Amino acid sequence: MRLAVLAGFAASLVLSACATGAPPPPPPPPPNQPSYPAPPSSPTGAALMDWRGVITATDRDRYQRRDAAWSLALQQARRQTGSGDLQSLGDLIDPRAAFAPVVPPVGDYRCRTVKLGSQGGEDGLGYVVYGWFACRIEQTPRGLKFSKLTGSQRPSGLLFPETDRHMVFLGSVALAAEPPANTYGRRPDRDVVATLERIGDRRWRLVIPWPQNESNLDLIELVPA
Repeated sequence: MRLAVLAGFAASLVLSACATGAPPPPPPPPPNQPSYPAPPSSPTGAALMDWRGVITATDRDRYQRRDAAWSLALQQARRQTGSGDLQSLGDLIDPRAAFAPVVPPVGDYRCRTVKLGSQGGEDGLGYVVYGWFACRIEQTPRGLKFSKLTGSQRPSGLLFPETDRHMVFLGSVALAAEPPANTYGRRPDRDVVATLERIGDRRWRLVIPWPQNESNLDLIELVPA
């Protein structure tokens, strides 16, 4: 009888030790958290697309390296000869000039392109300041749309809300007498990624990092017509 009691007591100690040493069950997985807010709604109430679901891998890389484009392009512009009056551009060529709110009013604009830096290194022009052309910002069911209406290179595309200081532009370029472009993602050689920023009471700029040709940073200045 005494041996049976001792054996039972020992067994209970083993079971207790096993229960105490057993690992706790794993915690439940955390709920899925979105990495960015849901796309906003348009004035018509329809949800706008988010640019992250539209942008190509190549343009995503350009967008993420836009600070490097500013740095290299400005170094070249200040060191190399160019065409036009660089000093008169003021905040247009200041990478820190953007402020809120960024959303531009719908309507007709005057616009001009400024190219900074050279893909040809020291052999190219450090900057080129072009004349004024006609541009437009219009409201569409898919969101705000920017179009350059005149000139030999005419980008056109959608402006996606991002922060209070910049919007993301995804578009494509029509050349010469071609009809307005509306083919982002279909012709990589014509795709454009940019940020739209406000740099004055009635002054905006599109910042195009690592454009397809010639320069390392393109700026399109916009002022209401």
